[in-house]
Amino acid sequence: MEVARLHAQIYGLVQGVYFRDSTRQKAASLGVKGWTRNKEDGSVEVVAEGPRPKLESLLAFLRTGPTHARVDRVETKWEAATGEFVSFEIVW
Repeated sequence: MEVARLHAQIYGLVQGVYFRDSTRQKAASLGVKGWTRNKEDGSVEVVAEGPRPKLESLLAFLRTGPTHARVDRVETKWEAATGEFVSFEIVW
């Protein structure tokens, strides 16, 4: 199965609404690895690696987010996986 890297930036009401931790939980349930963090411009950034179908499921979640989030748009880039991650974490 193809292993890929998803780099996503999520815009909207995505900070202060449990977005990063919900993303961490979703990624863990899918078995993908990487990180998520808040950006100074109010967006949330996600870098994740794993099988492409699992990353597609994570991306579907990112397009809606948790209950209190409002996602206006998601910018994505698909890249080659590096294998550098051992888990999925929230970084600061």
